[in-house]
Amino acid sequence: MGLFVVRHQHDAARCPAGSPEMGSMLLRHLAAPSAAAHGITIHGEAVVDGAHTLYLILEAPGKENVDRFMQPFGQVGTVEVWPASRCEAVVSRGRC
Repeated sequence: MGLFVVRHQHDAARCPAGSPEMGSMLLRHLAAPSAAAHGITIHGEAVVDGAHTLYLILEAPGKENVDRFMQPFGQVGTVEVWPASRCEAVVSRGRC
């Protein structure tokens, strides 16, 4: 299993929260059972206030799982996925 940091951003004019249907669909998509169906565990999530930007920390078998899981977000904005490491792993290696 790999760790990934995901950044989703969209224009204010295309904010899915402005549509009750789209907002509800995306919240259901981010729920633990939905993520688990994609082989994903969500370890953290946060929205940057006023910036229309969502960050997620996900654990998944591979980047392709993350890409498939994030497809609904790609319909309303950009999605960037980065491989990541836990802090203790970086410290134990002695480098970033």
